[in-house]
Amino acid sequence: MRVLGIDPGLTRCGIGVIEGLPGRKPTLLLADVVRTPSDLETGQRLAAVERALVQYVAEYRPDALAVERVFARRDVSSIIGTAQASGVVLLVGTRAGLQVAQHTPTEVKASITGNGRADKAQVGQMVMRILDLAAPPKPADAADAVALAMCHLWRAPAIARIEQAQQRRDLAVSRAQARARAAERRRFA
Repeated sequence: MRVLGIDPGLTRCGIGVIEGLPGRKPTLLLADVVRTPSDLETGQRLAAVERALVQYVAEYRPDALAVERVFARRDVSSIIGTAQASGVVLLVGTRAGLQVAQHTPTEVKASITGNGRADKAQVGQMVMRILDLAAPPKPADAADAVALAMCHLWRAPAIARIEQAQQRRDLAVSRAQARARAAERRRFA
């Protein structure tokens, strides 16, 4: 499975591509950052992120796209740019027909380091160790994107099983409700 991980941002958007199987050591294919100048208009910056993502999707042909779920922080000005970039990521992945998943920072940190409160340096060090790299991917946004991709690779099978179980449950509930309605109609007929 090939996973494109995205750490969304308007100034720096981390990109990571890995390939592997759940339960096995993945291979790093790319760790990069898309940068946009802060003096550009927001729409132009988002368009630049979109163009870069479309190019990465075309070049690496991932099976899935994992993006960091946006969460509320104290600095509202930075969260808006992150949310806008995240929306572009979700749109690009969906248009490409990819499996698109969102993971919280805590989920990613726990998946990679075993500690949901790990700092960026710890995440970078674990990415380096897991992938047998000489140094953590730089800048930290690239390491975070690789960590997102790894988190998704490892969590995807469990997520799929949960979704399948929910679909089976929903189908069983629908069938039971239909039988109950049919029995009710027969009783009053």
